[in-house]
Amino acid sequence: MAQTVLGAQLYTVRKTTQTAADLAKTFRRLRQMGYQAVQVSAIGPIETPELAKILRDEGMTCAVTHVSLDMMRDTQKCLDYHQAIGCQYTAVGGFFPSVEDAAEPRNWERFAADLSAVARTLGAKGLFVGYHNHSHEWTRVDHRRGIEILLEKVDPQVWFELDTYWVTHGGGDPAAWIDRIASTASSKASPSGGAASGGSTSGGSTSGGGGGGSRMPCIHVKDMLITADRKQKMGEVGEGNLNWPRILQAAKQANVRWYLVERDDGDLDPFDSLRISYDNLRAMGLQ
Repeated sequence: MAQTVLGAQLYTVRKTTQTAADLAKTFRRLRQMGYQAVQVSAIGPIETPELAKILRDEGMTCAVTHVSLDMMRDTQKCLDYHQAIGCQYTAVGGFFPSVEDAAEPRNWERFAADLSAVARTLGAKGLFVGYHNHSHEWTRVDHRRGIEILLEKVDPQVWFELDTYWVTHGGGDPAAWIDRIASTASSKASPSGGAASGGSTSGGSTSGGGGGGSRMPCIHVKDMLITADRKQKMGEVGEGNLNWPRILQAAKQANVRWYLVERDDGDLDPFDSLRISYDNLRAMGLQ
């Protein structure tokens, strides 16, 4: 089983990551809570060397990034960026077709082919490409869910950054989908580890599943609350209605290493939200 690491998805605190000075302060606050890693996402226009320095100075590991498909296509730029910040994983934030385009299976297949192409190119250099879901992937597309088309059509080395809230929002069971996606992991294994264990984004294997043979090295953890007027909203892990014992059991069996806490919006201050989720996950046995 993989060593587990709790990280914070920086989208949660995006209002305090827009300058280098604010980012450093944010990292300091996260470290004081106990977080050891972050997902770099939605930060301001901070130069890569400065970002790398802040990560080092504040003792924070970049577990994964969110970047666009266009950036991934700029192979050397993408590799240089991730090499500089010591990160072995990246993911696209999602595929967002129009309602009309989403109803056509060929559009999902075309996206899967595009993502697979960059995954093969970057994976050959040791940077592993994944896909982050929302809830629209659970819509039916010609008798299949969009997520099923992606899972069937993407290259086996594309990994999936499952988001527990959005799976539930789409009517799915996060634990069941962790099990299902994990069962498709390639028998070929790319280098295990990552930045925290000295991983590199150069000279990697072309085999995959996202590193170490896992189809799910990273997941997003956030809870779902329901209001008295029957509206769903995001909440802190352990404060809502998701089945965390089952989710964490499935994640452990799937060899998930990085558990990234995220809350896009909500009632509490983002830092208070991250602290509550961290404490609850530790109480559930995650380190």
